[in-house]
Amino acid sequence: MNFGGWYTLGMTRETYPSDVSDDEWAFVAPYLTLMREDAPQRDHNLRGVFNGVRWMVRTGSQWRMMPHDLPPWYTVYQQGRRWIEAGVFEDMVHDLRALLRLAKGKNEQPTAAIFDGRTMQSTPESGERAGYDGHKKKKGSKIHMAVDALGLLLALHVTPANEQERAQVKELAEQVQEATGDSVKVAFVDQGYTGDQVTRSQERLCPVTQALGRGTQFCLDSSFSPLGSRF
Repeated sequence: MNFGGWYTLGMTRETYPSDVSDDEWAFVAPYLTLMREDAPQRDHNLRGVFNGVRWMVRTGSQWRMMPHDLPPWYTVYQQGRRWIEAGVFEDMVHDLRALLRLAKGKNEQPTAAIFDGRTMQSTPESGERAGYDGHKKKKGSKIHMAVDALGLLLALHVTPANEQERAQVKELAEQVQEATGDSVKVAFVDQGYTGDQVTRSQERLCPVTQALGRGTQFCLDSSFSPLGSRF
């Protein structure tokens, strides 16, 4: 199956730094193909549409300012929504994480995770989702992330910036266990993830088993010393 080409079938153009490479495309193309490449209703090549999505993610531009040598903005937007709703990006991340872990000599699924959060400055498009983080003195959204020991993404959750990290433990833990098949036993966290909301019924930090109802041991460990750098 031919996945090559640019924004309109048979058309070529200069490349953008955000364009997918041939090796990257060989990996992602099977996930993105929700219908046959030669389907009669397709006017634009999948690779060109995916490059449009990557351009938008990289630049953060407005949809209607997409360059004319990429597919029309509405085509990229609509197909991007279809990919999101089909869960193809989650599938990519899951399989790529497993491959990278195996290449490093690790088990396919991790047994430990790291939770952390980061506040991002708001934009007009943030709307009601924006909140004020008094500690960081920023108005915007807070990204709560879980990664494995190699820094590979396990889970992501976005809230208003005023939401506390400790209140997101249950959501992150459920996403992590769903992504890994309940393989994670411990999550390393900073002090933002401790407190009454997490530890009210436990002296040692192992509250998430009851919250999840999954029957697996899942402990929070805040005793480690975090490094200065962040993901």
